[in-house]
Amino acid sequence: MAGLWTEVCLLEPVLSAIADGYEVFFITDASGGVNKESHDMAVIRMTQAGAHPITWLQYLLELQRDFAIKETYNGTLDIIKQHGGAYGLGIIYANEMFGIQYGRKGR
Repeated sequence: MAGLWTEVCLLEPVLSAIADGYEVFFITDASGGVNKESHDMAVIRMTQAGAHPITWLQYLLELQRDFAIKETYNGTLDIIKQHGGAYGLGIIYANEMFGIQYGRKGR
């Protein structure tokens, strides 16, 4: 789960889902509070209630799971190269410096 404001749009649905018996994972860096303390305290509250914090990159890589899954491989790498910070730069660097090709031919 993610929400516009961590302390409202995310916290309340997370707590409700936990109360309804769901196991909840929330994406900490895809949500933001009105300030850092509000965000941080909401993350702590959700974690105390039993929710699991993850990041958007963790979630993306969990969806991909195995880079042998070719149907989504190139799309996943495109997202990582554009938005994955140091990880994305590492992929670009390996490609340009060492000629390592990721993904299927023709891309």
